[in-house]
Amino acid sequence: MAWLVHDGTVLASLERAESLRSRTVGLLGRDEIDGAILIDKAKSIHTIGMKFPIDVAFCDADMTVLRIVTMQKHRVSKIEFNAACAIETDAGRFRHWKIEAGDQLEIRGDIESLNCSE
Repeated sequence: MAWLVHDGTVLASLERAESLRSRTVGLLGRDEIDGAILIDKAKSIHTIGMKFPIDVAFCDADMTVLRIVTMQKHRVSKIEFNAACAIETDAGRFRHWKIEAGDQLEIRGDIESLNCSE
């Protein structure tokens, strides 16, 4: 199990979508997400076919948050050229966690060595 962490506080459990198929599918077909999902190599996200709105944090290779957007269903985000990955979770969750652009995130657990530069 992996965990999304900020300033030593565990925010959520974390899944990883690293294959082309898992990155393409992401949260499609789900009714909700329990925790968050990291999408490797993501500079843009779409919610076409999604059943619920999401928050997306685009991060650089060091897991520094570049930009956070809340996306309604059936939308496509702007490209974040400096992003190495994106973290998706339920809409409003990043605000609840008080995460904003410039914050440093980390991943701990079974895939502790994971970062967006891999």
